This record gives sequence, structure tokens and C-alpha cells, in this order.
Amino acid sequence: MKKILNLFWIGILLILLSCTVTHYSDSISQTLKDAGNNKKEIKKAISYFQVKEDSLQLNALYFILENLKNHCYVEFALYDSNKVEIPFNILDYKNYDETILALDSLEEINGELNWKRKKKSEDIETITSELLIENIELAFKAWQQKSWAKDFSYDEFREYILPYRGSSEPLESWRPFFLERYENLSEEMNDPTDPIEAARLINEDVKSLFGFDARFYCHPTDQGLSEMLKNELGRCEDMTNFTIYALRANALPITSDYTPHWADTGNNHAWNTIIMPGGKAVPFMGAEANPGDYNLHHKLAKAYRKTFSEQKDNLAFKLNEGEKAPPWLTGKNYLDVTPTYTEISDVTLKINYDIPDSTRFAYLCVFNAGEWKAIHWGKINSLNNVTFDKMGVDIAYLPMFYVNKELISAGFAFILENDGTLRELNKSETTKNLKLISVTKKTIKQATENKEIIFLDEDAEYELFFWEDEWISLGEKNCNVEPLLFEDVPSNCLYWLVKKDSRKEERIFTYENGNQVWW
Repeated sequence: MKKILNLFWIGILLILLSCTVTHYSDSISQTLKDAGNNKKEIKKAISYFQVKEDSLQLNALYFILENLKNHCYVEFALYDSNKVEIPFNILDYKNYDETILALDSLEEINGELNWKRKKKSEDIETITSELLIENIELAFKAWQQKSWAKDFSYDEFREYILPYRGSSEPLESWRPFFLERYENLSEEMNDPTDPIEAARLINEDVKSLFGFDARFYCHPTDQGLSEMLKNELGRCEDMTNFTIYALRANALPITSDYTPHWADTGNNHAWNTIIMPGGKAVPFMGAEANPGDYNLHHKLAKAYRKTFSEQKDNLAFKLNEGEKAPPWLTGKNYLDVTPTYTEISDVTLKINYDIPDSTRFAYLCVFNAGEWKAIHWGKINSLNNVTFDKMGVDIAYLPMFYVNKELISAGFAFILENDGTLRELNKSETTKNLKLISVTKKTIKQATENKEIIFLDEDAEYELFFWEDEWISLGEKNCNVEPLLFEDVPSNCLYWLVKKDSRKEERIFTYENGNQVWW
């Protein structure tokens, strides 16, 4: 009877144990729900750290899982207007100019081509328990063992050392490679406790492994480590990611700062930043320039910092369901760090244009690669005022609305002066004559023999535009050896001189005291 009773109670105990349910927080429960078929991989990682009974590593895992849904790998491809993919490999060409010529040739054959998303792999649906476990354990190992890492807080570790990716590159294991490569780094250092010295030494080595190649401007898919080690070349996004891997693997808090649109030229830029104990940021350019030796070469209207965690003050958390905004501004994982890089001023505008139905936000835009592009947002209040905070100064801006996935004017263009005042560019009734010598900012040399120096192509055709809610043509002229003269042109405007069949990289300008002033 006693044996039967023992078996009975053992059975009851087994039943109770089998009914035991791990209670997750709401955010982790949502992650498991969103993971779909990948839920088992995430649960494996959770079970691993629960059994290990390391509460800090388990907390680190939960931090990653809570923010997992915002991260992914995105592959781009070249498509024609019929959504047919056009094969294109930049490595088939010797340099950037050849690559551009090849793209132009393809467009002559296939019509207008555009880079579009071909594939998107969500981390929450694809990440493995092996990668999660390895990433966490090696991140902690480096943080606890590296002599220069002792003053970094857990919050700094969690946001800038722990994350397993830099941008939207393929998921790969990279910590073992760089942890082993710099295993004996402290022996080369004058001060093994100095994070900046460690970063400089690592970056010097990174320069020997990887570098910049302009052809990769035509390769918008971010490279993973294996592809970067093979190619040894990439664009600035690849350079920052390669450096992120090398430094994070060795317990140096690092991320990427970026501007989505330069304010005085085309394109964008990303660079690295080390976050020092206490939060001070030290910028540099991975694989190119070391901490303390790096300066940006163009004007910033805004600078942002990539984070792994969500930033609840971002526009993404203020949009109503179904409400649209310029795509990159809907990101959830970035901080505004503009004051780190330039003088700033808040901009408050009165919206005097008709506000489209259901429009709650306005956008401040810069001119970049032939288009006005949104760089910041502001909410329109009940008095139709809108404030754009922390804007870079000495820049031309245009307020715009976002309607039906297009930006439309919401007011006059203006110059935000160095002292924070606004100079509105509202076409006046008076006219002036414009003598034009260039399409972009040039260093004007002293002319000799009474001959004016121009920076225009002889026998080329140019068209002049002014801005009044859209670009309005003021006519076309052929260039000879003299400056282009346009007479009776509206004054107090933004102008744009464009060479026929160009790629629209020409810059906007005002005309002041007989000279083109570039913006």
C-alpha cells in the first residue's frame, strides 16, 4: 500500500510539473506571438539562460527580444517600370564612372530603372537560438574581461555593445572572428584602460581589411561580414558596420550616426561613434579616420543616432493608424543628436497655406539630389503653428505636407541664418538680371586678362528655374565662353541652374550682390 501511495504522489507531482507555465512579460509574450514558427528558437534561448541562472544575461536576452520586431535584413534589386528585375552586378565594372555608364545604358534599353526592395527577412522570424546565445555570452565575456571596459555601465553595454547587428545586413555570427583577432590587443597599448586607444588600434587594423568604393553606392543592400571580407570594399554603411562588429566584439560601445540627406549636396552619410562612460560621444569614420581625427565635410540639417531599442518620442509612435509619413521618418530606433555636430536653432512657422484634410504634421525639407527631402517633422497645433526643433543653421529649408505619399509645399522656402533668424524667400514683384557662372559651389579664382572665369561646359544647354511651390522654368540658354545672362528674373527667390540631361546634382542658390550664393 505504501508503495502504491508513493507512486500516486509521484504521479501527481509529475502532473503538476507538466502543468507549470513560464509567465512572460506582456512584451515577451507579444514577441513569442509575433515570431510565428520561430517561437521555438526564441523559447530555446530563454530556457537556456533560465537554466543557467544568470539573471543579467537573461535580462539582456529579454532586452533583445523586446526590440526584435524592429530589425530585419533587406535585399534590394534593380527593377523596370513593369516590376521586372534587371540583373546588375557592380563588380563587373572597374570604377564608379563605368558603373554609372552601365546603368545609363540599361535605362536606354529598359526605360527608367529603380532600386526596390526584393526581400525582407524579419529577425523575429529568422533569428536562431544559437546566434542569440553566442551573441550574449561573448558580449558579456568581452565586457567582463577587457581592461578598457570596466567603466561602461550596463545600460551602455546593453544599447551599444550587446546588439547583434549594425543596420539591415544579413544575420551572421561575427563576434568570434573579431574577439580572436584582437585577443592580445592590451599588450600593444600604452594604457590598457583607455577605450579610445583601443578603438584607434582596432580601427587601424580595420583599415587594412576594408575600405570605401563608390561603386557600392549602386549596391544598396547592406553587406554581411562574409561578403565584406570577400569584397574588402563597400560604401559608408558597410564601413560603419564592419567597424561596429570589430569594436562591439571587444566591449567598446559603438554605433552609427548618420544624416539621411546632406543639406548642401546630394546623397547621405553614416559614420561611427564611440559612446564613452557617462554618455559622451566621440565620432570617427570606421576603416578611414580614427577617433579624434574626423570631421564631416558637408552641412548637416539633422544628425541621428541608431539605437537597438525603441525611442518612444519618435514620430512613429505619434501617427494614428493608417496615417502616413515620409518612410524613413517612421523609424522607431533612432535618436536626434544634431547638437553634437552643428549649431542649431528651433524653427517655428505659421502655416498660411491650406492644410489638407486629416493632416496633423508638417515636414521641414532640404534640397538633395534634385528633390526636396524631409529631414524633420513637427506637429501642427490649433493655431496652425508648427515647431521644428534643433535644426542646423545656415541652410535653405522648405516646409511641406505629406499627402498621398508625396511632399507638397506648406509655405515659402527660407534661409535659417546663423543667428537663428529666418529669411523668407517669397518672390517679389521686382526683377533682376542674373549672370551665372556655375551650377555648384566653386572656388572662384582671380580672372586674368579681363576674362571672366566660368565653370560651365561650352556648347552645353542649361535651363534656369525658380521656386514658387514648384520649379518654374525661366528659359534655356546655350553656353559659350561667357557667363550665362538671364534678364528680368523674379527676385528674392531660390534658383536652380540645370544642365540638359544631367543627373540633377546641381545646387540651389540665391543671387546676392551680383553673385550666386549656394545652399
